[in-house]
Amino acid sequence: MTFEHRTVRNRRASTAQVLYEDDAIVVINKPAPLLTIPDHFDRTLPNLAEMLRETYGEIFIVHRLDRDTSGIVVFAKTEAAHRQLSRQFEAHTVRKTYLALAEGCLKEEEGVVRHPVADDPANPGRSRIDERHGKESETAYRVIERFTNATLLEATPRTGRLHQIRVHLRSMGHPLLLDPVYGFHEAVFLSQMKHNYKLTAESEAPLMSRLSLHAATLSMVHPITGEPVTFEAPAPKDFEGLLKQLRKFQRIDWSRKPASLLSLRRGNRQRSRETEEKF
Repeated sequence: MTFEHRTVRNRRASTAQVLYEDDAIVVINKPAPLLTIPDHFDRTLPNLAEMLRETYGEIFIVHRLDRDTSGIVVFAKTEAAHRQLSRQFEAHTVRKTYLALAEGCLKEEEGVVRHPVADDPANPGRSRIDERHGKESETAYRVIERFTNATLLEATPRTGRLHQIRVHLRSMGHPLLLDPVYGFHEAVFLSQMKHNYKLTAESEAPLMSRLSLHAATLSMVHPITGEPVTFEAPAPKDFEGLLKQLRKFQRIDWSRKPASLLSLRRGNRQRSRETEEKF
């Protein structure tokens, strides 16, 4: 099935790519840092659901992505489609794969993480591994490419717990390369890979400054036709740009701290009250 990609735009000039649409569903390649749904604290922030309502009128939310995760999000256009898709998500029959750039070099080619996941009572809005009280959780992973101190993975969550991929990767000792909540870093700069980099730190922009996680494919049964369908979202420019530099230089020197990280941290603290969503 092919579809001519186009974009939707809202009054604030936020844009998102439409991967597919028909009378029942619309499939979006959500950019980061666009919210999926309105923020609980600041409802004026641009969000994908609002953009689609401006374009289509009534729209139904089926699932979500974190603000700083890019990739595929499916919305229903009718109540009947919403009910059918919701049943598929609840039954865990929808197959989603993510591109995840993780910290360190994984030794195993593939595996499955089955640690139970629970809400973190000490940190509302976050999750943790809880072997006694957590809910059954399962994430499969497969190594795509290795670098000196980073690994590109395909991650497939088989359950849908809050921040499941991020928590499971952390439990392996290989959190997302960029994840200020469950990992160690919030941004990566070219000067941390290219040692003869000439640009001054004050003017250097990060190669990437959001979660190194992209929802790449989604397979489900079409809610009206009953046919299996698969949608694919290409990785965005920041993700591909970071991979390009890793393939060239292979290693990130985290001991090198560009001065521009200071202003980035201030910006991230300002956003810390905003809600996070699944995965």
